[in-house]
Amino acid sequence: MKRLYHADMYRFTEPQPSWWEASPGDVRPEAEPLAGDESCEVAIIGGGYTGLSAAFHLCKRHGIEARVLEAGHIGWGASGRNAGFCGIGGTSLSVPRMLRKYGLEETRRFYRSQVEAVELVRSIIDDETIAAETMGEEELEVAHSRRAFEHLRRHAERQHDLLGLDTVVLPPEVFRERYFDTTDNHGAVVQRPCFALHPLRYVLGLASAAVRAGAMLHAHSEVLEWRKDGDTHTLVTRGGRLRCRKVILAANGFMPEHLHRAFYGRPLPMISAIVVTRPLRTDELAAQRWRTPQPAITSRNILNYFRLLPDNRFLFGGRGHSNGDSEGAVQNYAELALQLGHAFPHWRDVPIEYRWHGLICITMRLIPSIGQLQEDPSVFYAYGYHGNGVNTATWSGARLAEWLASGRQSAPSSVPSMMQGLSRRFPVAPLRLRYLQARLGLFRLQDAAG
Repeated sequence: MKRLYHADMYRFTEPQPSWWEASPGDVRPEAEPLAGDESCEVAIIGGGYTGLSAAFHLCKRHGIEARVLEAGHIGWGASGRNAGFCGIGGTSLSVPRMLRKYGLEETRRFYRSQVEAVELVRSIIDDETIAAETMGEEELEVAHSRRAFEHLRRHAERQHDLLGLDTVVLPPEVFRERYFDTTDNHGAVVQRPCFALHPLRYVLGLASAAVRAGAMLHAHSEVLEWRKDGDTHTLVTRGGRLRCRKVILAANGFMPEHLHRAFYGRPLPMISAIVVTRPLRTDELAAQRWRTPQPAITSRNILNYFRLLPDNRFLFGGRGHSNGDSEGAVQNYAELALQLGHAFPHWRDVPIEYRWHGLICITMRLIPSIGQLQEDPSVFYAYGYHGNGVNTATWSGARLAEWLASGRQSAPSSVPSMMQGLSRRFPVAPLRLRYLQARLGLFRLQDAAG
């Protein structure tokens, strides 16, 4: 089977060399590979936030039997290798475009769902006593130019005045005094709610909570074939076969599109890469006036995201533009190191100790896609979180569980209408990667122009 990126991106037996994998904590959920012939009510393809949240809520809230099939280890995919930002996002569509296309009330519903999603993650962590190393209470978006600051200011005012979001605009001198100093600082927006966490510890804790609720997890159980006979789905792995009445596809950027024709060409995976330094000394932090636990992003089209970790390591990430092979990954990491040094010149020579990458997922409509196949109502799905999967995926899994348990073909009222149904296919789907690279090239020119 041919996937969109190089085969190096899909080595399910190899964990990413991330800081998260080097500090996973003590939780190890039971997740033996599927073996022999088994059956269940609901089978879930994908053992990340979406699939595990769906399994957790199906079992705990609705008493429905569920099994999860994960190609790698639990947390192998984006759920175990992202930057750990839990905040408002989930879309690449601007507020004005969303208002024009969907109207004020639906736009408000979408953003209310994002706030609910942040609080859902917080409540799961608290209720299930997950040691997720949470930090901060807001997200900082820093303007990289004066023009960008004016755009950010207008955006924040719309969010506050029209959508009721908790956003505050800060001029550069106030931001520098309260948070940190960077060459990109031309003012910023502060938004709540948001916090940071250890993504792998969270996904392992969510997995353990799902097991306690009655779900069965199967790691190293890549689905190689998906067929249906009458009312029964059969998912075939190397070790066995799982028969079920309903299926949830929950693989996001690593979606195996080849397994079901309904999903081919709908997701657009994009590489996101991260580097992490050694722990910074007190004098090094002082040199950049760093004094905050809050996670931060920049206003660039090709954004950077960064945060201080609990042991004072510095995490710095951004979008990659390679085809996913090892040579391209090295280039992505080198460019990130240069960008880190430009934004924080006093840290230019601080050694980087961890480097890794993964895939986020974009849709044609630039909004997440949650639904039930019209031609086969026994198949449910959620994908397309636009780099905001910690809360959006957790919330989507809960909504899928609610939808499936209701027995109705219409979506629950908790799902905004703009998110419902399959996103459109990308035109000339095999060339998605090429026009993604062209788009990234245009963004680089725009960012350089300010």
